Amino acid sequence: MTERYVLDLQEVDKKQVAVVGGKGAHLGGLSRIEGIRVPAGFCVTTDAFRRIMAKAPSLDDRLDQLSRLNPDDREAIRTLSAQIRRTIEGIAIPDDLTAAITRALTRLGEQAAYAVRSSATAEDLPTASFAGQQDTYLNVVGPTAILQHVNRCWASLFTERAVTYRQRNGIDHRTVHMAVVVQRMVFPHASGILFTADPVTGNRKVATVDAGFGLGEALVSGLVNPDVFKVRHGEVVAKAIAAKQRAVHALPTGDTQEVAIDSRRQEQPALTDAQVVRLVQLGRRIEAHFGRPQDIEWCLVDDGFQIVQSRPITTLFPIPETGDQENHVYVSVGHQQMMTDPMKPLGLSMWQLTAMVPMHAAGGRLFVDVTRRLASPASRAGLLDVMGRGDPLVRDALETVLDRDDFVPSLPDAGPGGPPTGGASATIETDPAIVTELIERSQVSIAALERDIRTKTGPALFEFLLEAFAEHKRVLSDPLSMQAIMAGMEATWWLNDTLQEWLGEKNAADTLTLSAPDNVTSEMGLALLDVADVIRPQSEVVAFLQGVEDEGFLDELAKLAGGTEARDAIEAYLDRYGMRCVGEIDITRPRWRERPTTLVPVLLDNVRNFEPGAAERRFEQGRQKARQKEQDVLSRLRALPDGDRKAGEAKRMIDRVRTFIGYREYPKYGIVSRYFVYKQALLEEAERLVQAGVLPEKEDIFYLTFQELHDVVRSNQADDRLIQQRKDAFRSYHALTPPRVLTSDGEAVTGAYRRDDVPVGALIGLPVSAGTIEGRARVILDIAEADLEAGDILVTTFTDPSWSPLFVAVAGLVTEVGGLMTHGAVIAREYGLPAVVGVERATRLIRDGQRIRVHGTDGYVEILP
Repeated sequence: MTERYVLDLQEVDKKQVAVVGGKGAHLGGLSRIEGIRVPAGFCVTTDAFRRIMAKAPSLDDRLDQLSRLNPDDREAIRTLSAQIRRTIEGIAIPDDLTAAITRALTRLGEQAAYAVRSSATAEDLPTASFAGQQDTYLNVVGPTAILQHVNRCWASLFTERAVTYRQRNGIDHRTVHMAVVVQRMVFPHASGILFTADPVTGNRKVATVDAGFGLGEALVSGLVNPDVFKVRHGEVVAKAIAAKQRAVHALPTGDTQEVAIDSRRQEQPALTDAQVVRLVQLGRRIEAHFGRPQDIEWCLVDDGFQIVQSRPITTLFPIPETGDQENHVYVSVGHQQMMTDPMKPLGLSMWQLTAMVPMHAAGGRLFVDVTRRLASPASRAGLLDVMGRGDPLVRDALETVLDRDDFVPSLPDAGPGGPPTGGASATIETDPAIVTELIERSQVSIAALERDIRTKTGPALFEFLLEAFAEHKRVLSDPLSMQAIMAGMEATWWLNDTLQEWLGEKNAADTLTLSAPDNVTSEMGLALLDVADVIRPQSEVVAFLQGVEDEGFLDELAKLAGGTEARDAIEAYLDRYGMRCVGEIDITRPRWRERPTTLVPVLLDNVRNFEPGAAERRFEQGRQKARQKEQDVLSRLRALPDGDRKAGEAKRMIDRVRTFIGYREYPKYGIVSRYFVYKQALLEEAERLVQAGVLPEKEDIFYLTFQELHDVVRSNQADDRLIQQRKDAFRSYHALTPPRVLTSDGEAVTGAYRRDDVPVGALIGLPVSAGTIEGRARVILDIAEADLEAGDILVTTFTDPSWSPLFVAVAGLVTEVGGLMTHGAVIAREYGLPAVVGVERATRLIRDGQRIRVHGTDGYVEILP
């Protein structure tokens, strides 16, 4: 029975992660690749670990205690994990296990030096690297020392860092087991790390080599700065040689030692260019074997490379699949839709099926391929103009790609690139009846959808939905609707550009659009103030809402004094806006109607911070300010040369912007209203699948695409393994930061503002709503955790329409994502909030509670002392 405790590396492959852990499985796979040298060794399997754990029954209780701890309770985790480690290290290794390890050592050389390395079953996986969480011991000599270090590796499954990581990621401690890799030590001239894709930019065509003298521990521990080489297409394209003052060497008696490097050698490169290129060729072979970019630890011994580790690089953003070898440039949909979180597969596929242009999924996000439009000079200028007005960072990123002459081919004409990004030309009259008609058309279409879907179930529902998607797209692409949207946007641009030229005034349209009519999103924020007015006088209701946790709280309200009126007011609000939620472009996100507790903190803030009648007063104040601004602008224009003509043109544009800018928000409201109807029908179908035993729970349908769900409904069979894989992948996507622009080489191109007109240390962004405001920053990542006071400035990653109820309570806005015409910007202008969007890493650079000054006219934020 001893064979199952020890396996030679040559016997191991990637299918045996459960037996030899992630590191062991990778090393076994590496040792099978032709031309790749891996130091000889063996794995002590997870069977040995389980046997050791079984010898200490007290561990069971401690693991139970551990799983109940909060991941933030560092002291308790430190104490308990240390007890578990001591217990494991104190367990005597059984004789037959000792004999099996000793026999393996005899085959390889009993008195040789070895590296003894932990290899956990949840380590070096495609979605979680766990790198550095368990222990590695170098230059261990003699069977007694090796057995002792094997024991230490088992115990290192319970280091404080490893335990905390598992707690935070919802991984059960009992499901992770520890194998140990024992390998012959190599004594290298140089060593380091090879990334087969650039770990900073993500470019899959650029490999990065970090190199230093001696053992790699000097680099990993940060003892020295490495030499850094970048290789593209088989040649070194950049290098930086560091002064390497120290190295780590192995001692003959075992263990390692830091040594000083001779001053004449310190600035010599650890590798020649030819060696670097040869190493990268080996790396490409390893990458091809594992099917994804790798982070590889290597050693140079006698001019030959030995590979001591390879793991997937888990931080790279995936590339959309195209099936061709052409160059592609992708623009993020999430940055335009104000939702950069990952979407579940059903959400991705539903948005793709109802979108007006083809979209590609990667990393749980959607991207539009703009290569064709960039390639044609005719469409390129229009695309860059629209992108630049919306988000200068996207424009700069696209221009960065275009500057590389060889990446985007230049086409003689537009080719089959589709219509220009700007959409339909705005040639309609300035007539409020157009907006009224468009809203009525949308409401009639949604009412028909609600009526007709009621009788559809099973495969017939899916056939019906495909027809509904066609109607969905027809409504969205209505030429009149497109013209109304463009009319409002173009009037805004005209006013800002022209009034700056004529009057020297920046962003004049921001005040002229205050309290514009027919804006369903700003109305939504004001309507919640009206709900607060109903609740405020009812002290019993207010007290009850402060303790609400259950989603069924609306039924409980009727039992309280004044509760019926409060419930009716909230219900009426949900009837109109209950289809909305944070991240609403993902149909799988819980809507306010499904989770009304989300609104309670905002509602209570409104009760506390406002006086009765605030909504009407707020709207009227905005209207008056806009009217005064109009009179001021027109009188100043009339005083200019040719003033009557200029004032006449400005008046026409002001009327136009006030007529159409509010409608800008309506199509999204229509989309989300339809989505809620689709979702309710699909969840009823999911309930039938659960009743029939096809799925364990309704929400499992969220991890299938629309087509896959259709197939499940037809066949009454679901692939449980596929659903689990999708859940794991979705969890891993949260750790990825989606780029604004992504190339088919995998390069994430971030873009820059290229401005020198801001104070030193200020955070640069895009000015979207004029004014300057100083106040307390409230860094809020979840609307349900809002706790705002009058005068606070909201700082968050992105705001879609569902954040609008918070806007009435704050004095200013800062977001990491956004553009001039995205929802947060439009609503900030309507409410008169100074706002700066597109501030990179704002939620990390600004601390909650700090005082900040938001320069909404000039587009920057100052952190105040």
